[in-house]
Amino acid sequence: MVPEEMLFSKERFALHKTSHYFVFATLGLLLALHWWAFFYSIQVATVAVGLLTFSTFPVFTVFLETLFSREKIKWTDIVAALLTFCGVAWIVPTFDLNDATTIGAMFGTLSGLTFAVLQLLNRKYVRIYSGKLITCYQTGVAALVLLPVALPTATNFTMPDILILIVLGVLCTATAHSLFISGLHSVKVRTASIIAGLEPVYGIVFAMIFLLEIPSWKEICGGMMILSAAVYVSINPKS
Repeated sequence: MVPEEMLFSKERFALHKTSHYFVFATLGLLLALHWWAFFYSIQVATVAVGLLTFSTFPVFTVFLETLFSREKIKWTDIVAALLTFCGVAWIVPTFDLNDATTIGAMFGTLSGLTFAVLQLLNRKYVRIYSGKLITCYQTGVAALVLLPVALPTATNFTMPDILILIVLGVLCTATAHSLFISGLHSVKVRTASIIAGLEPVYGIVFAMIFLLEIPSWKEICGGMMILSAAVYVSINPKS
């Protein structure tokens, strides 16, 4: 069945090429991996750790863009990458796989890497399809992939839980993801990274207010390193 949003916008739901169905399915799998890694990072560690390590994605974006365009890597890119991972290392108290913060940082960084790959590929296809259509396919595939993981806990949901999940799914995920992809049609991924880089800031503030999670000084210092490198590579097109 064609989604109502597609009906209202009178947009053709079918893709132009058969190969694009495989591409969009792959992007949906990548989105599912990104979501799982990000939320698992927050679950085992803290909101601050998950958000700050996810913020490595602009640095990954720069290196991947350089790889795709076959340009030479600039020394400033290397410095930014080193600063980023020094920030991650500063957040992690010890590289012990039994430590929750270490595991959270690893999965948070994985979520940053997958997000960078996803947005670079999205920018290619947003020139052909609308952000709404791309989001519809990606989130649809991601939902199917993650459904077996979510079903065992679905019986424990209360009505307030369901209402919150609807708000998170429709407004904070589908709508936000669609707007972000649509924005890639006219701006570079690096430019969009500047806006996305604000997420750790207000995310940590909300975690302090609603979850009473106060970031440690190590997390703040490490986060400043990561965010500084992310902002630099995002605003410096000649980096």
